[in-house]
Parts: sequence; structure tokens; C-alpha cells
Amino acid sequence: MSDESIFREVDEEVRHEQIQKLWSKYGIYVVSVCVGVVVAVGGIKGWQAYQLSVAETAGDKYVKAIALAEKNGTAEADKIFAELAASGPSGYAALANFQRAAALAKNGDVGGAIKAYDVIAADTKLAELMRNLARVRAGLLAVDTMALDEIEGRLSGLDTRDNPWRNAAREIIALAAYKAGDVSKADRLYTEIVGDLSAPQGLRQRAQIMLTLLQPELQAKPAQE
Repeated sequence: MSDESIFREVDEEVRHEQIQKLWSKYGIYVVSVCVGVVVAVGGIKGWQAYQLSVAETAGDKYVKAIALAEKNGTAEADKIFAELAASGPSGYAALANFQRAAALAKNGDVGGAIKAYDVIAADTKLAELMRNLARVRAGLLAVDTMALDEIEGRLSGLDTRDNPWRNAAREIIALAAYKAGDVSKADRLYTEIVGDLSAPQGLRQRAQIMLTLLQPELQAKPAQE
């Protein structure tokens, strides 16, 4: 056996002995970490499976409630919507709240519907897009019962370039202005809608119709003053 082979064997023996000592001293910690990783991964997978199950169950309930509402089973549908709103996943809870508010409005409880939409609008856990949609829907319902300044206060901040609800807010305020006799403001807002190429075509068409209806009143206004 050459000297080189002897030194290699000795070196390997020393390394083996060092590994055994390290394992004796730290092996339990290595095992603990490995077990911890396995448990953590298993826990994450389990939680994901649970979340998926909850979402699927909520989806089934939501579809069932919609079907009941369409068949005039409003009481049972409202019960399911209330359950989803209280304990369902955030997305389905928000949808359930919208459905409950719409059902209240459909059944003639405008005040209750506005309050329901206000609850959605105040929920900071929801995306701003959904909260602003609730503000728009409440504002539309409030046109017949609230003063112009109240409507403007409800929809303040929505008439900005990057807000997808700006033209809906303009239309609601314009309608409130028309009802309040402020035809100049109504004319200005409807004109802005017609001139905004990003506004939906149907909304622009409604605004054009309102501008046509406003013309006689606008022409008569200087004579009245």
C-alpha cells in the first residue's frame, strides 16, 4: 500500500469520525427541521384544500340562492345570502350583500337597500372598485328621495379621469340636478358624458336624449330670469 493510499484512508476515517460527532451533537436538530418542513408543507396543502372546499361550497350556495330568487323564493334566497354575507369567503360575501341590497330595492324597500349598499361601500376589506359600485347603486336609488347636495356628497371623488364609475356618477348627479331644477348643471354633465369617448355607448345615448329634452328649458331660462 502506498503512502498516498494510507493518508487517504486516514483522512477518510477522520472525516467519518467528525461526521459522527456532528451527527451525535446536532442530528436531532436536523431531523426536527426536516420534520418541521414536512409538517409545514402538509399544513399549507391542507389549508389550500380546505379553502378550495369552502369556496366551492359557497359557490354552490350562491348559485342556489340566485335560482331561488329568480323563482320568487325570496325569503329562502335572502336567508342563504345572509349566511354567505356573514360567514362566506370575502368574494361571495360581497356578492351576497349586493344581491340582498338589490332584492330590497326590488321589493320596494329603497331605504333598506341604500343602507345595505352603504354597508358594502364602508367595508375597507373589499376592493375599491366594488365599494365604489355600491356607492353608485346607492346614489341611483337615492335620486328620488335625497337632495342634490346629498347625492353629490355620496358620489364625490368618483368623477376623475382614471375612475371607471365617473360617467355613471355624472349621469346620476345630472339626473338629480334635473329633478332639482338645476338644468344648467344637468346640461353640463350630460354634455361631458356625450363628449367622453370612454363612456359606454348606451350611457352616451341616454345623455344625448336628455340634452335634447333639456333644450327647451335652457332656452326658456334666460327669459324667465
